Amino acid sequence: MNTILVTGGAGFIGSNFVPWFIQKYPDYRVVNLDLLTYAGSLDNLLEVSDNPNHIFIEGDIRDRELVKSIFKEYDIRGIIHFAAESHVDNSIKNPSVFIETNINGTFELLNAAYRYWFTSPSKPKKGYENCRFHHISTDEVYGSLGESGLFRETTPYAPNSPYSASKASSDMLVRSYNETYGLNTVITNCSNNYGPKQHDEKLIPTIIRNALNSNPIPIYGDGKNIRDWLYVLDHCKGIDIVYHKGKSGETYNIGGKNERTNIQIATQICEILDELIPKKDGSYKEQITFVEDRAGHDRRYAIDATKIEQNLGWKAKETFDTGIIKTIKWYIDRYR
Repeated sequence: MNTILVTGGAGFIGSNFVPWFIQKYPDYRVVNLDLLTYAGSLDNLLEVSDNPNHIFIEGDIRDRELVKSIFKEYDIRGIIHFAAESHVDNSIKNPSVFIETNINGTFELLNAAYRYWFTSPSKPKKGYENCRFHHISTDEVYGSLGESGLFRETTPYAPNSPYSASKASSDMLVRSYNETYGLNTVITNCSNNYGPKQHDEKLIPTIIRNALNSNPIPIYGDGKNIRDWLYVLDHCKGIDIVYHKGKSGETYNIGGKNERTNIQIATQICEILDELIPKKDGSYKEQITFVEDRAGHDRRYAIDATKIEQNLGWKAKETFDTGIIKTIKWYIDRYR
């Protein structure tokens, strides 16, 4: 049985990926390492709580001895690295946590993988030649776009927040271990994910929760910041394809081709809620409130996913219109 280490598998994207991956690949065993900070929960993993192919370990990716012991005990043959601090507002308030987890944590994983899989640079141990380190990153490392253009894998890095800077730094560490030590690495940079199990602090859950609780729905600035939205299960399928078929040392951008302004998102969610759970009086849209903009708020992100589509055959199946209805219905069950 092939055993891989998944980090951050109790968080939003990881907890969507792990059950789906285990169901698709019964010959894989997944060791799931998660610190269970505020953004991770074992409730997200109820589908695999009794699955013998899922082993959960509560712990910190920065813990060198713990990570080393996991490699040795379970004979880890691959890593899919989700674990990260990811909320931009939190990175502005407390950037040191993002440096520690996203940069130092990624280093500890890379170093443990290299020392367990290799005898020396570019000389993997016998039987470990195909072991792979897959690093999950973000489109925010590329900075901000104007009214036109798309982020491509060749776009220069220009991170604008402590969060995106920490992710850009971790991407560079992954690249260095590929170039210097010959570690078999791939990086995926994704656009904004949405779907079930996302933490309450994020935009879409915040809109739904406040709408249902009759609270103001806060929208930063003028609401015209644009993001490219990717349904989380489409992202999981892209990760799977890159992990198994991506070329070592390469980066693949995964995007949904669903650009929306924040005010468009809020308006559409309110209109769907008006149909699903009508208020006694008026529309949920009346709760939308504009608040002071976030410091250093990037104006627009949009990904060109041509490389993964043409080279690996991946394509997003969910449009925003179909994915958001699934998402809203999941959160209605959660919040009511």
